[in-house]
Amino acid sequence: MVAAMPIQTPPQPGAPSAMWQFDPRRHARSLYWRGWGITQIAQEFELFGVASERGSPIPRATIESWKQRDAWDDAPSIRKIEDGLEIRLLTLIAKEKKTSADLVEMDALSRQIESLARVRRYEEPGGHAGDLNPKVANRNAGPRRKPKKNHFTADQAAELKRIFLDGLYDYQLTWWNALSQRTRMILKSRQIGATYYFAFEALIDAIETGRNQIFLSASKAQAHQFRSYIVSFAKLVGVPLTGDPMLITSDLRPEEEAAAELHFLGTNFRTAQGRHGNFYFDEFFWVHSFEELNKVASGMATHKKWRKTYFSTPSSVAHPAYPYWTGERRNRRRKKEGRVSIDVSHKALAAGSTGPDRIWRHIVNIEDAEAGGCDLFDIEELRDEYAPDEFANLFLCEFVDDSLSAFKFNDMIACGVDSLVDWTDFNIEAERPYGNRSIWAGYDPQESENGDNAALVIAAPPLVEGGQFRVLERHQLRGLDFEQQAEFIKAILSRYTCTYLGIDAKGVGAGVYQLLAKPGALPGCSVAKIEYSLELKAQMVMKAQNVIRRGRLAFDVGMLDIVSAFVSIKKTLTSSGRNLTFKAGRGGDDGHADLAWAIMHILMNEPLDGKEAPKGTMEII
Repeated sequence: MVAAMPIQTPPQPGAPSAMWQFDPRRHARSLYWRGWGITQIAQEFELFGVASERGSPIPRATIESWKQRDAWDDAPSIRKIEDGLEIRLLTLIAKEKKTSADLVEMDALSRQIESLARVRRYEEPGGHAGDLNPKVANRNAGPRRKPKKNHFTADQAAELKRIFLDGLYDYQLTWWNALSQRTRMILKSRQIGATYYFAFEALIDAIETGRNQIFLSASKAQAHQFRSYIVSFAKLVGVPLTGDPMLITSDLRPEEEAAAELHFLGTNFRTAQGRHGNFYFDEFFWVHSFEELNKVASGMATHKKWRKTYFSTPSSVAHPAYPYWTGERRNRRRKKEGRVSIDVSHKALAAGSTGPDRIWRHIVNIEDAEAGGCDLFDIEELRDEYAPDEFANLFLCEFVDDSLSAFKFNDMIACGVDSLVDWTDFNIEAERPYGNRSIWAGYDPQESENGDNAALVIAAPPLVEGGQFRVLERHQLRGLDFEQQAEFIKAILSRYTCTYLGIDAKGVGAGVYQLLAKPGALPGCSVAKIEYSLELKAQMVMKAQNVIRRGRLAFDVGMLDIVSAFVSIKKTLTSSGRNLTFKAGRGGDDGHADLAWAIMHILMNEPLDGKEAPKGTMEII
């Protein structure tokens, strides 16, 4: 038997301690944990007259049942120690006259009980270090330091670069390996991920070196495609980027260094002045006033530490940037002995090459992209969808010669505007993009037997006599029957107040016309039936030439397909060889030009003299 431990004799009746007065069961447990046997506890209770709530003595069997039901033997040691501390603290509290030693002991006991309570919470499910140490629990309770805005840690920078390099196609890796070149000029196929790549490349450079990055595009909207990509890239490592210009810092550079600035600019050269840094010139073969803009752009990278990167799909040999590509621009002001000859053939530049003018050039056509791992295309389907000359221009990096075209390339790109900035009365995202003002529409239907595209164009007519026709939307359709084409047109026009629709009504177009010309099909809209003839084609082209040369046609600079469509229309002889006509062969050698014809269906609603057309439905045969 465990030897009995002495306990403090309970007070006489009239001044009992809290333990004895209210909870004999708890006091019995405390005695048991201090080594008393059950029989000893029962005798102790009998000696001091401890009774149950009914006033009867507490027998040994009752204490034994308490022991079994409350599992006194299974209690953890910490709980037993805690109980002893509480009993001693209650005893001291019950003293009426306390010495200074009593007060010191009470304080120590209280702190010990609190510490043990923390240990118990820590050992319970969900416990944490803050349960043991108040300083740990409260270390985040004060005001927190705001995270640095647009900031990358060293780990985030390393992870972002790893993601970038792991995802490169072979031709993009070639661009990465040419980073030491001060000037890069890249001729590329459509949709091979160049904008995506250079946005990522610029972000990595800004993080690692702190150099400014400047993005030039034909419009503000196109420049913001760079920004959209960069914001998405940063999210891959948990960094939210904001601002325009965007300021970026990182742990890879001293904190006192200035943040790298990222600027996203349209081709308004006045907004581009006064900045310096690496610059990226997107679709430079398609911008208007290239010479003037390039002077400003290249001035931003005058210092030798900055890089210049030009990349674009090809346009026309008449574009002012073409002599820069061939090297002829450099030769113009040099004597014969100082001139250089640059081979710009695909064979010479397929792997990238630095010319004698110190410009690194590279050609990546769609076949090169596929060989380099890009599996995003079905090349044979694209060859079937586009006429040979269109395919060569858009995907094989061949320039267009517009010497035989009815519309000159430079006249067409002069029609481009930054619609996001210049057209404040139009919002393509709105339920009614042009409000309740009148719009005109033109439709060039799909000829199912040839499998070409159909085109729908929405334009705002001139607000004043001699004003501009503004192309608001354009859509190209493929693989739809005449009913589906009609339903598509009705759905698009439902967002506008359309007062005129011109439709080429031959072939499949006849069915589209009949459905849309029905009363109530397009309320308030005059549906014009157009049936081509040599005379009508000549009249349409002549009207369009007049409008374009006078600067009366406007479309967003991102609508490069409109430029290509007009340039593809060529003067040619009829099959008899007796008459001159204009042709963009469907599936033949001249391209579809469906967008151009759809626009001309709109322009012809205005007479040649530019005055308002008569009201009512018009039928042209």
